[in-house]
Amino acid sequence: MANSIWTIEEFTCPGCGLDYTATKEDRESKRYRLGPRVLDLGFSAINSMDVREISAPHLQQLSDETGHTVNMAILDGGDIVYIERCRASRPGQREIDLNLHIGSRLPAYCTAMGKAMLAFLPEDRLAAILDDVELTERGPNTITDEAAFRAELAVIRETGIAVNDEELAYGLRSIAAPISARSGEVVAALNLAVHRSMGLTNDLIERFSPAILKTAAAISAEIA
Repeated sequence: MANSIWTIEEFTCPGCGLDYTATKEDRESKRYRLGPRVLDLGFSAINSMDVREISAPHLQQLSDETGHTVNMAILDGGDIVYIERCRASRPGQREIDLNLHIGSRLPAYCTAMGKAMLAFLPEDRLAAILDDVELTERGPNTITDEAAFRAELAVIRETGIAVNDEELAYGLRSIAAPISARSGEVVAALNLAVHRSMGLTNDLIERFSPAILKTAAAISAEIA
């Protein structure tokens, strides 16, 4: 049986922004497949497109009002997956963007959005994720002890606010809040990212958490 050699091309649909692949045979028959960058998002990300559409104007408003980059992510196993970004251009912001884009993955344990979602998981799911994840140091303040990490999640459950205080990377601080469906299940999280030069963590929480919580509540109210 003869082997056939396929030349595979990748392209992005300008209308929907999704990544596709096609061989020469596919192009001739007008058949296209979702490409690896889209499939890497996971089915949970693809299913969250409605959440992204609902959230986009709220996230943009929060970014405009504060002058800082605002992000949204979902939880996929032990990772967060970015599904929306509203970048700001204020000084220092580019230094903490970390070349992230929609579809980027980061470990949940060292991000504010990840902790905001992990805090509200059922215990069996949380335990399974923590059993599968090594709490390695990523930034100068990464929490690497599981007992301390669980204590942090307990505080988040009480306050509704999660903080990344240079736990992912030097210079990056962020404040996050969970987003819930009407069932009460946490389906996503949003954060506001700032450079450490903007102030101490407690000051940033006091300054920005009311607007973050308000935005999270507004989005949650619109999600079925």
